[in-house]
Amino acid sequence: MLDLTRHPKLLRWLGRLDRARAFFGGQKQGWREADQNLAAFYARVWKEAASALGADLVDLGQGAFEIRLGETWTRVAENATAIDDLASHRVVRLKVVMYRLLQAAGFPIPRHVVFDVEDMRPAVAFLESTDRECVLKPAGGTGGGRGVATRLRTRWQLARAAQAAARFGEELLIEEQVEGENYRLLYLDRQLLDAVRRKPPSVTGDGTATVAELVRQANALRLARGAEVSHSLLPVDLDMKRTLAVQGLSLASVPPRGTVVTLKTAINDNGGADNETVTHLLCRELVEDGSRAAALAGLRLAGVDVITRDPGKPLRESGGVILEVNSPPGYYWHYHKRDGVCPVAEHVLRALLKQRVDTPRSPEYRWEPSR
Repeated sequence: MLDLTRHPKLLRWLGRLDRARAFFGGQKQGWREADQNLAAFYARVWKEAASALGADLVDLGQGAFEIRLGETWTRVAENATAIDDLASHRVVRLKVVMYRLLQAAGFPIPRHVVFDVEDMRPAVAFLESTDRECVLKPAGGTGGGRGVATRLRTRWQLARAAQAAARFGEELLIEEQVEGENYRLLYLDRQLLDAVRRKPPSVTGDGTATVAELVRQANALRLARGAEVSHSLLPVDLDMKRTLAVQGLSLASVPPRGTVVTLKTAINDNGGADNETVTHLLCRELVEDGSRAAALAGLRLAGVDVITRDPGKPLRESGGVILEVNSPPGYYWHYHKRDGVCPVAEHVLRALLKQRVDTPRSPEYRWEPSR
């Protein structure tokens, strides 16, 4: 088998070919509708927030809204708001920069190496120096699990993951996979608003359908019921294939009736039934670590992702890590979970309306509030 890690030019070319296919191939069937479902979710939560605060909401179109309370106003578009500055948003999306900041401040983070797709030697050396499975992801500029591949053990798997991630940029990051569950800690002005344990997406076998057919059925349900089920579709990507492989399965496998099949290791595409509130389970040290990480990132509103086996213990005791700081964080996981709603948009809107906005409106501005 060809060792692609020894042929960086070929690997880079294959990555660019993937990028071109994605660009010219257009949006996959169903994804546009999924995006519309997500936009409808955000429209709903902002309308609910405005109503709760007695504010007027004006629909500007294209998923954007202006919300007014007396002489104060702000604008929002899905999870994009004016709560934080653009530079802070940009920095937290640079995963390598955030890792440096977190490490310098003494936070536990995954052991990792940054490399360029043109020189795979550092990644190969890292992979072969650890007895843990590894994760590969773009070094910056992405979110939502795009370009992430998990449970890598071999050079071939590493090369395939690098090829897929190179669609999003040629600087990549490989890190040790930390065992434990994924927790999203949401902070506003350093105060914990909500903590959610996020399970990976799964399907249940019926004894006749292949995994691929079960995924198609799950996606059809997600499209039909929107945010009630999930905020996204399930992409058939390298992370899904690797996650299936470690269970001894493939897309062509037929799981026995009642068998639960984990589809992905990255949790970004899970559904509401996979989320549960765990604020009461967090120890004081973990809550404080998340707050300090948000402050280190320079953010008022931040989603801090933690991997740990036991949220009741400090990260240094449990062997857990801070995986990522997110801005702007998604709201979905806090509204759609098994045990209640955290009205994030209401908290954020209240904070936004406390900020005086001095930008004058045009005299021609005549739009009326939405009802």
